[in-house]
Amino acid sequence: MAEPAEPGHSPGFKKPPALLRLKRKRPGRRSDPAVPAEAAAAPAPRGSAAARRRNPFSSLDNAPRRAAAAPQPPAAAPAGGDPSAAPFWQFLEPACEEKPLGREEPAESSDILALSQDLHSPLAVPKAPSSPRQEFPADWSIKTRVLFMSSQPFTWAEHLKGQEEAQGIAQHCRAAETTLPRSVQSLLYWLHPSLSWLPLFPRLGADRSMAGKACPWAQDEALQQVLMSDWSVSFTSLYQLLRARLCPYFYVCAAQFSVLFRAAGLAGSAEPTAAIAPTTRGLRQAMRTEGIEFSLPLLEESRARKQKNSEESLDTETAEGLGGSSGVEHSGEPAPSDDDDDGNFSWLEEMGVQGKVKKPDTISIQLRKEKHEVQVDHRPESLVLVRGSNTFRLLNFLISCRSLVAVAGPQAGLPPTLLSPVAFRGGTMQTLKARTVSGRARVQGGFEDVFSLEVLGPVLPHALHALTLVLGPAQRGSFRALLSPHEPSAAFNTRPAPPQEDVQQDLPACGLHPKTLDQLSQCPTLGKSSLRLLEMKDYTYTWKA
Repeated sequence: MAEPAEPGHSPGFKKPPALLRLKRKRPGRRSDPAVPAEAAAAPAPRGSAAARRRNPFSSLDNAPRRAAAAPQPPAAAPAGGDPSAAPFWQFLEPACEEKPLGREEPAESSDILALSQDLHSPLAVPKAPSSPRQEFPADWSIKTRVLFMSSQPFTWAEHLKGQEEAQGIAQHCRAAETTLPRSVQSLLYWLHPSLSWLPLFPRLGADRSMAGKACPWAQDEALQQVLMSDWSVSFTSLYQLLRARLCPYFYVCAAQFSVLFRAAGLAGSAEPTAAIAPTTRGLRQAMRTEGIEFSLPLLEESRARKQKNSEESLDTETAEGLGGSSGVEHSGEPAPSDDDDDGNFSWLEEMGVQGKVKKPDTISIQLRKEKHEVQVDHRPESLVLVRGSNTFRLLNFLISCRSLVAVAGPQAGLPPTLLSPVAFRGGTMQTLKARTVSGRARVQGGFEDVFSLEVLGPVLPHALHALTLVLGPAQRGSFRALLSPHEPSAAFNTRPAPPQEDVQQDLPACGLHPKTLDQLSQCPTLGKSSLRLLEMKDYTYTWKA
């Protein structure tokens, strides 16, 4: 009896060199003569050890598939050969530092055709809405990376004269109207604290990126007090600028949560607002203890939606009950819930078992009432919204809050990061990292040159809009942007107040472009999501959240 080629493996087992040669074959060919005969596994005779003992982790059929149909051509650009409309996977894949996650690895039986169709499927790109707009909605999430792509080169962003850069920085510091191209001011922001060797954004979930970095304050309480004292001065300075409408907004990024302060007139609110996300029941209880009034808009919206659905369902059941023979009568009142329990146990006395049944204590009743709030901890639904004069109480609360600074781990003793579009006391000017890359993309009939501009964050809301104002005329009204948001900050797109018609945004001296202010003053419409794809064609926008 002939000895099997690979004992202990499945009948169709192939060595790694043979498998690589199989995947390198051309699509549509039935066989590859380059694969030697000895590389293909011979079928094991009946009764042999290889036939009886098969690898349970292998595919049922390891033989190469035959090409059933001709390979599908990649998605082509629309008429006119505009490569900006082609899927983004065709652009500059080797140049991108952060590649999108691929799909699950196909089985060994998949040939190169199936593998190519899986990786280059046009469905991987979200389709933008078909209705164009002159302006895209305001996005209050912080972007960690933005990739702009266009058929026109970004030569204006490659070389900048020293005099133009100096004038742009000076005008930005003075919050003056720019007389130069806004490319310089679009990449500037202010930061505190500033430690060049330590990444200070993002802070939430950044312990791994900070591990191993030099942190001399970790074991020095005196140094921690100095850092916290300087941070308090900078935080107070930012809040005063915001109250005076000289600063439109700023972020406080801590290790456990982030806070967005917005001036009156922005996001459709006539008074200053502060949004905190994500939160926990302990943090919310500490805020209540300090007398800070707040709301949970996403949680309240969810409860209102459930109550409305319950009422509609109850009305339907009542209508069906009136038309049937059932003797059950519906009173039209919603069913009692645990949240309506007020601790009244008079019904035990009526039943005569008051002394035999142990009553739950006050703590148990309170926990049962707050069970819905506990379930949303660390989730976007836990967003807390503070309005008006309560924002000042929140300022004092955050300065003295112990949970604001981590007590262990790589971020121990490090104050939160302050991000602002304008200068403030103790702030350091920073510049977003930007680079241009050129490549080639598939279009109908061949390949064409495609150019990209990559901007690494933190990209604040005003910076994204300012960049689009620059790119519109520079790229002849045609470009596409892929946005990577910091996920915890997406909840800041929640509407802070009902739409109001008499909201006046009086922020002319904050240094932002008037069109940017108009966009940020609109009521948010993205909910707890954020923009992922932004595209301009013929100077009109389409987007996908």
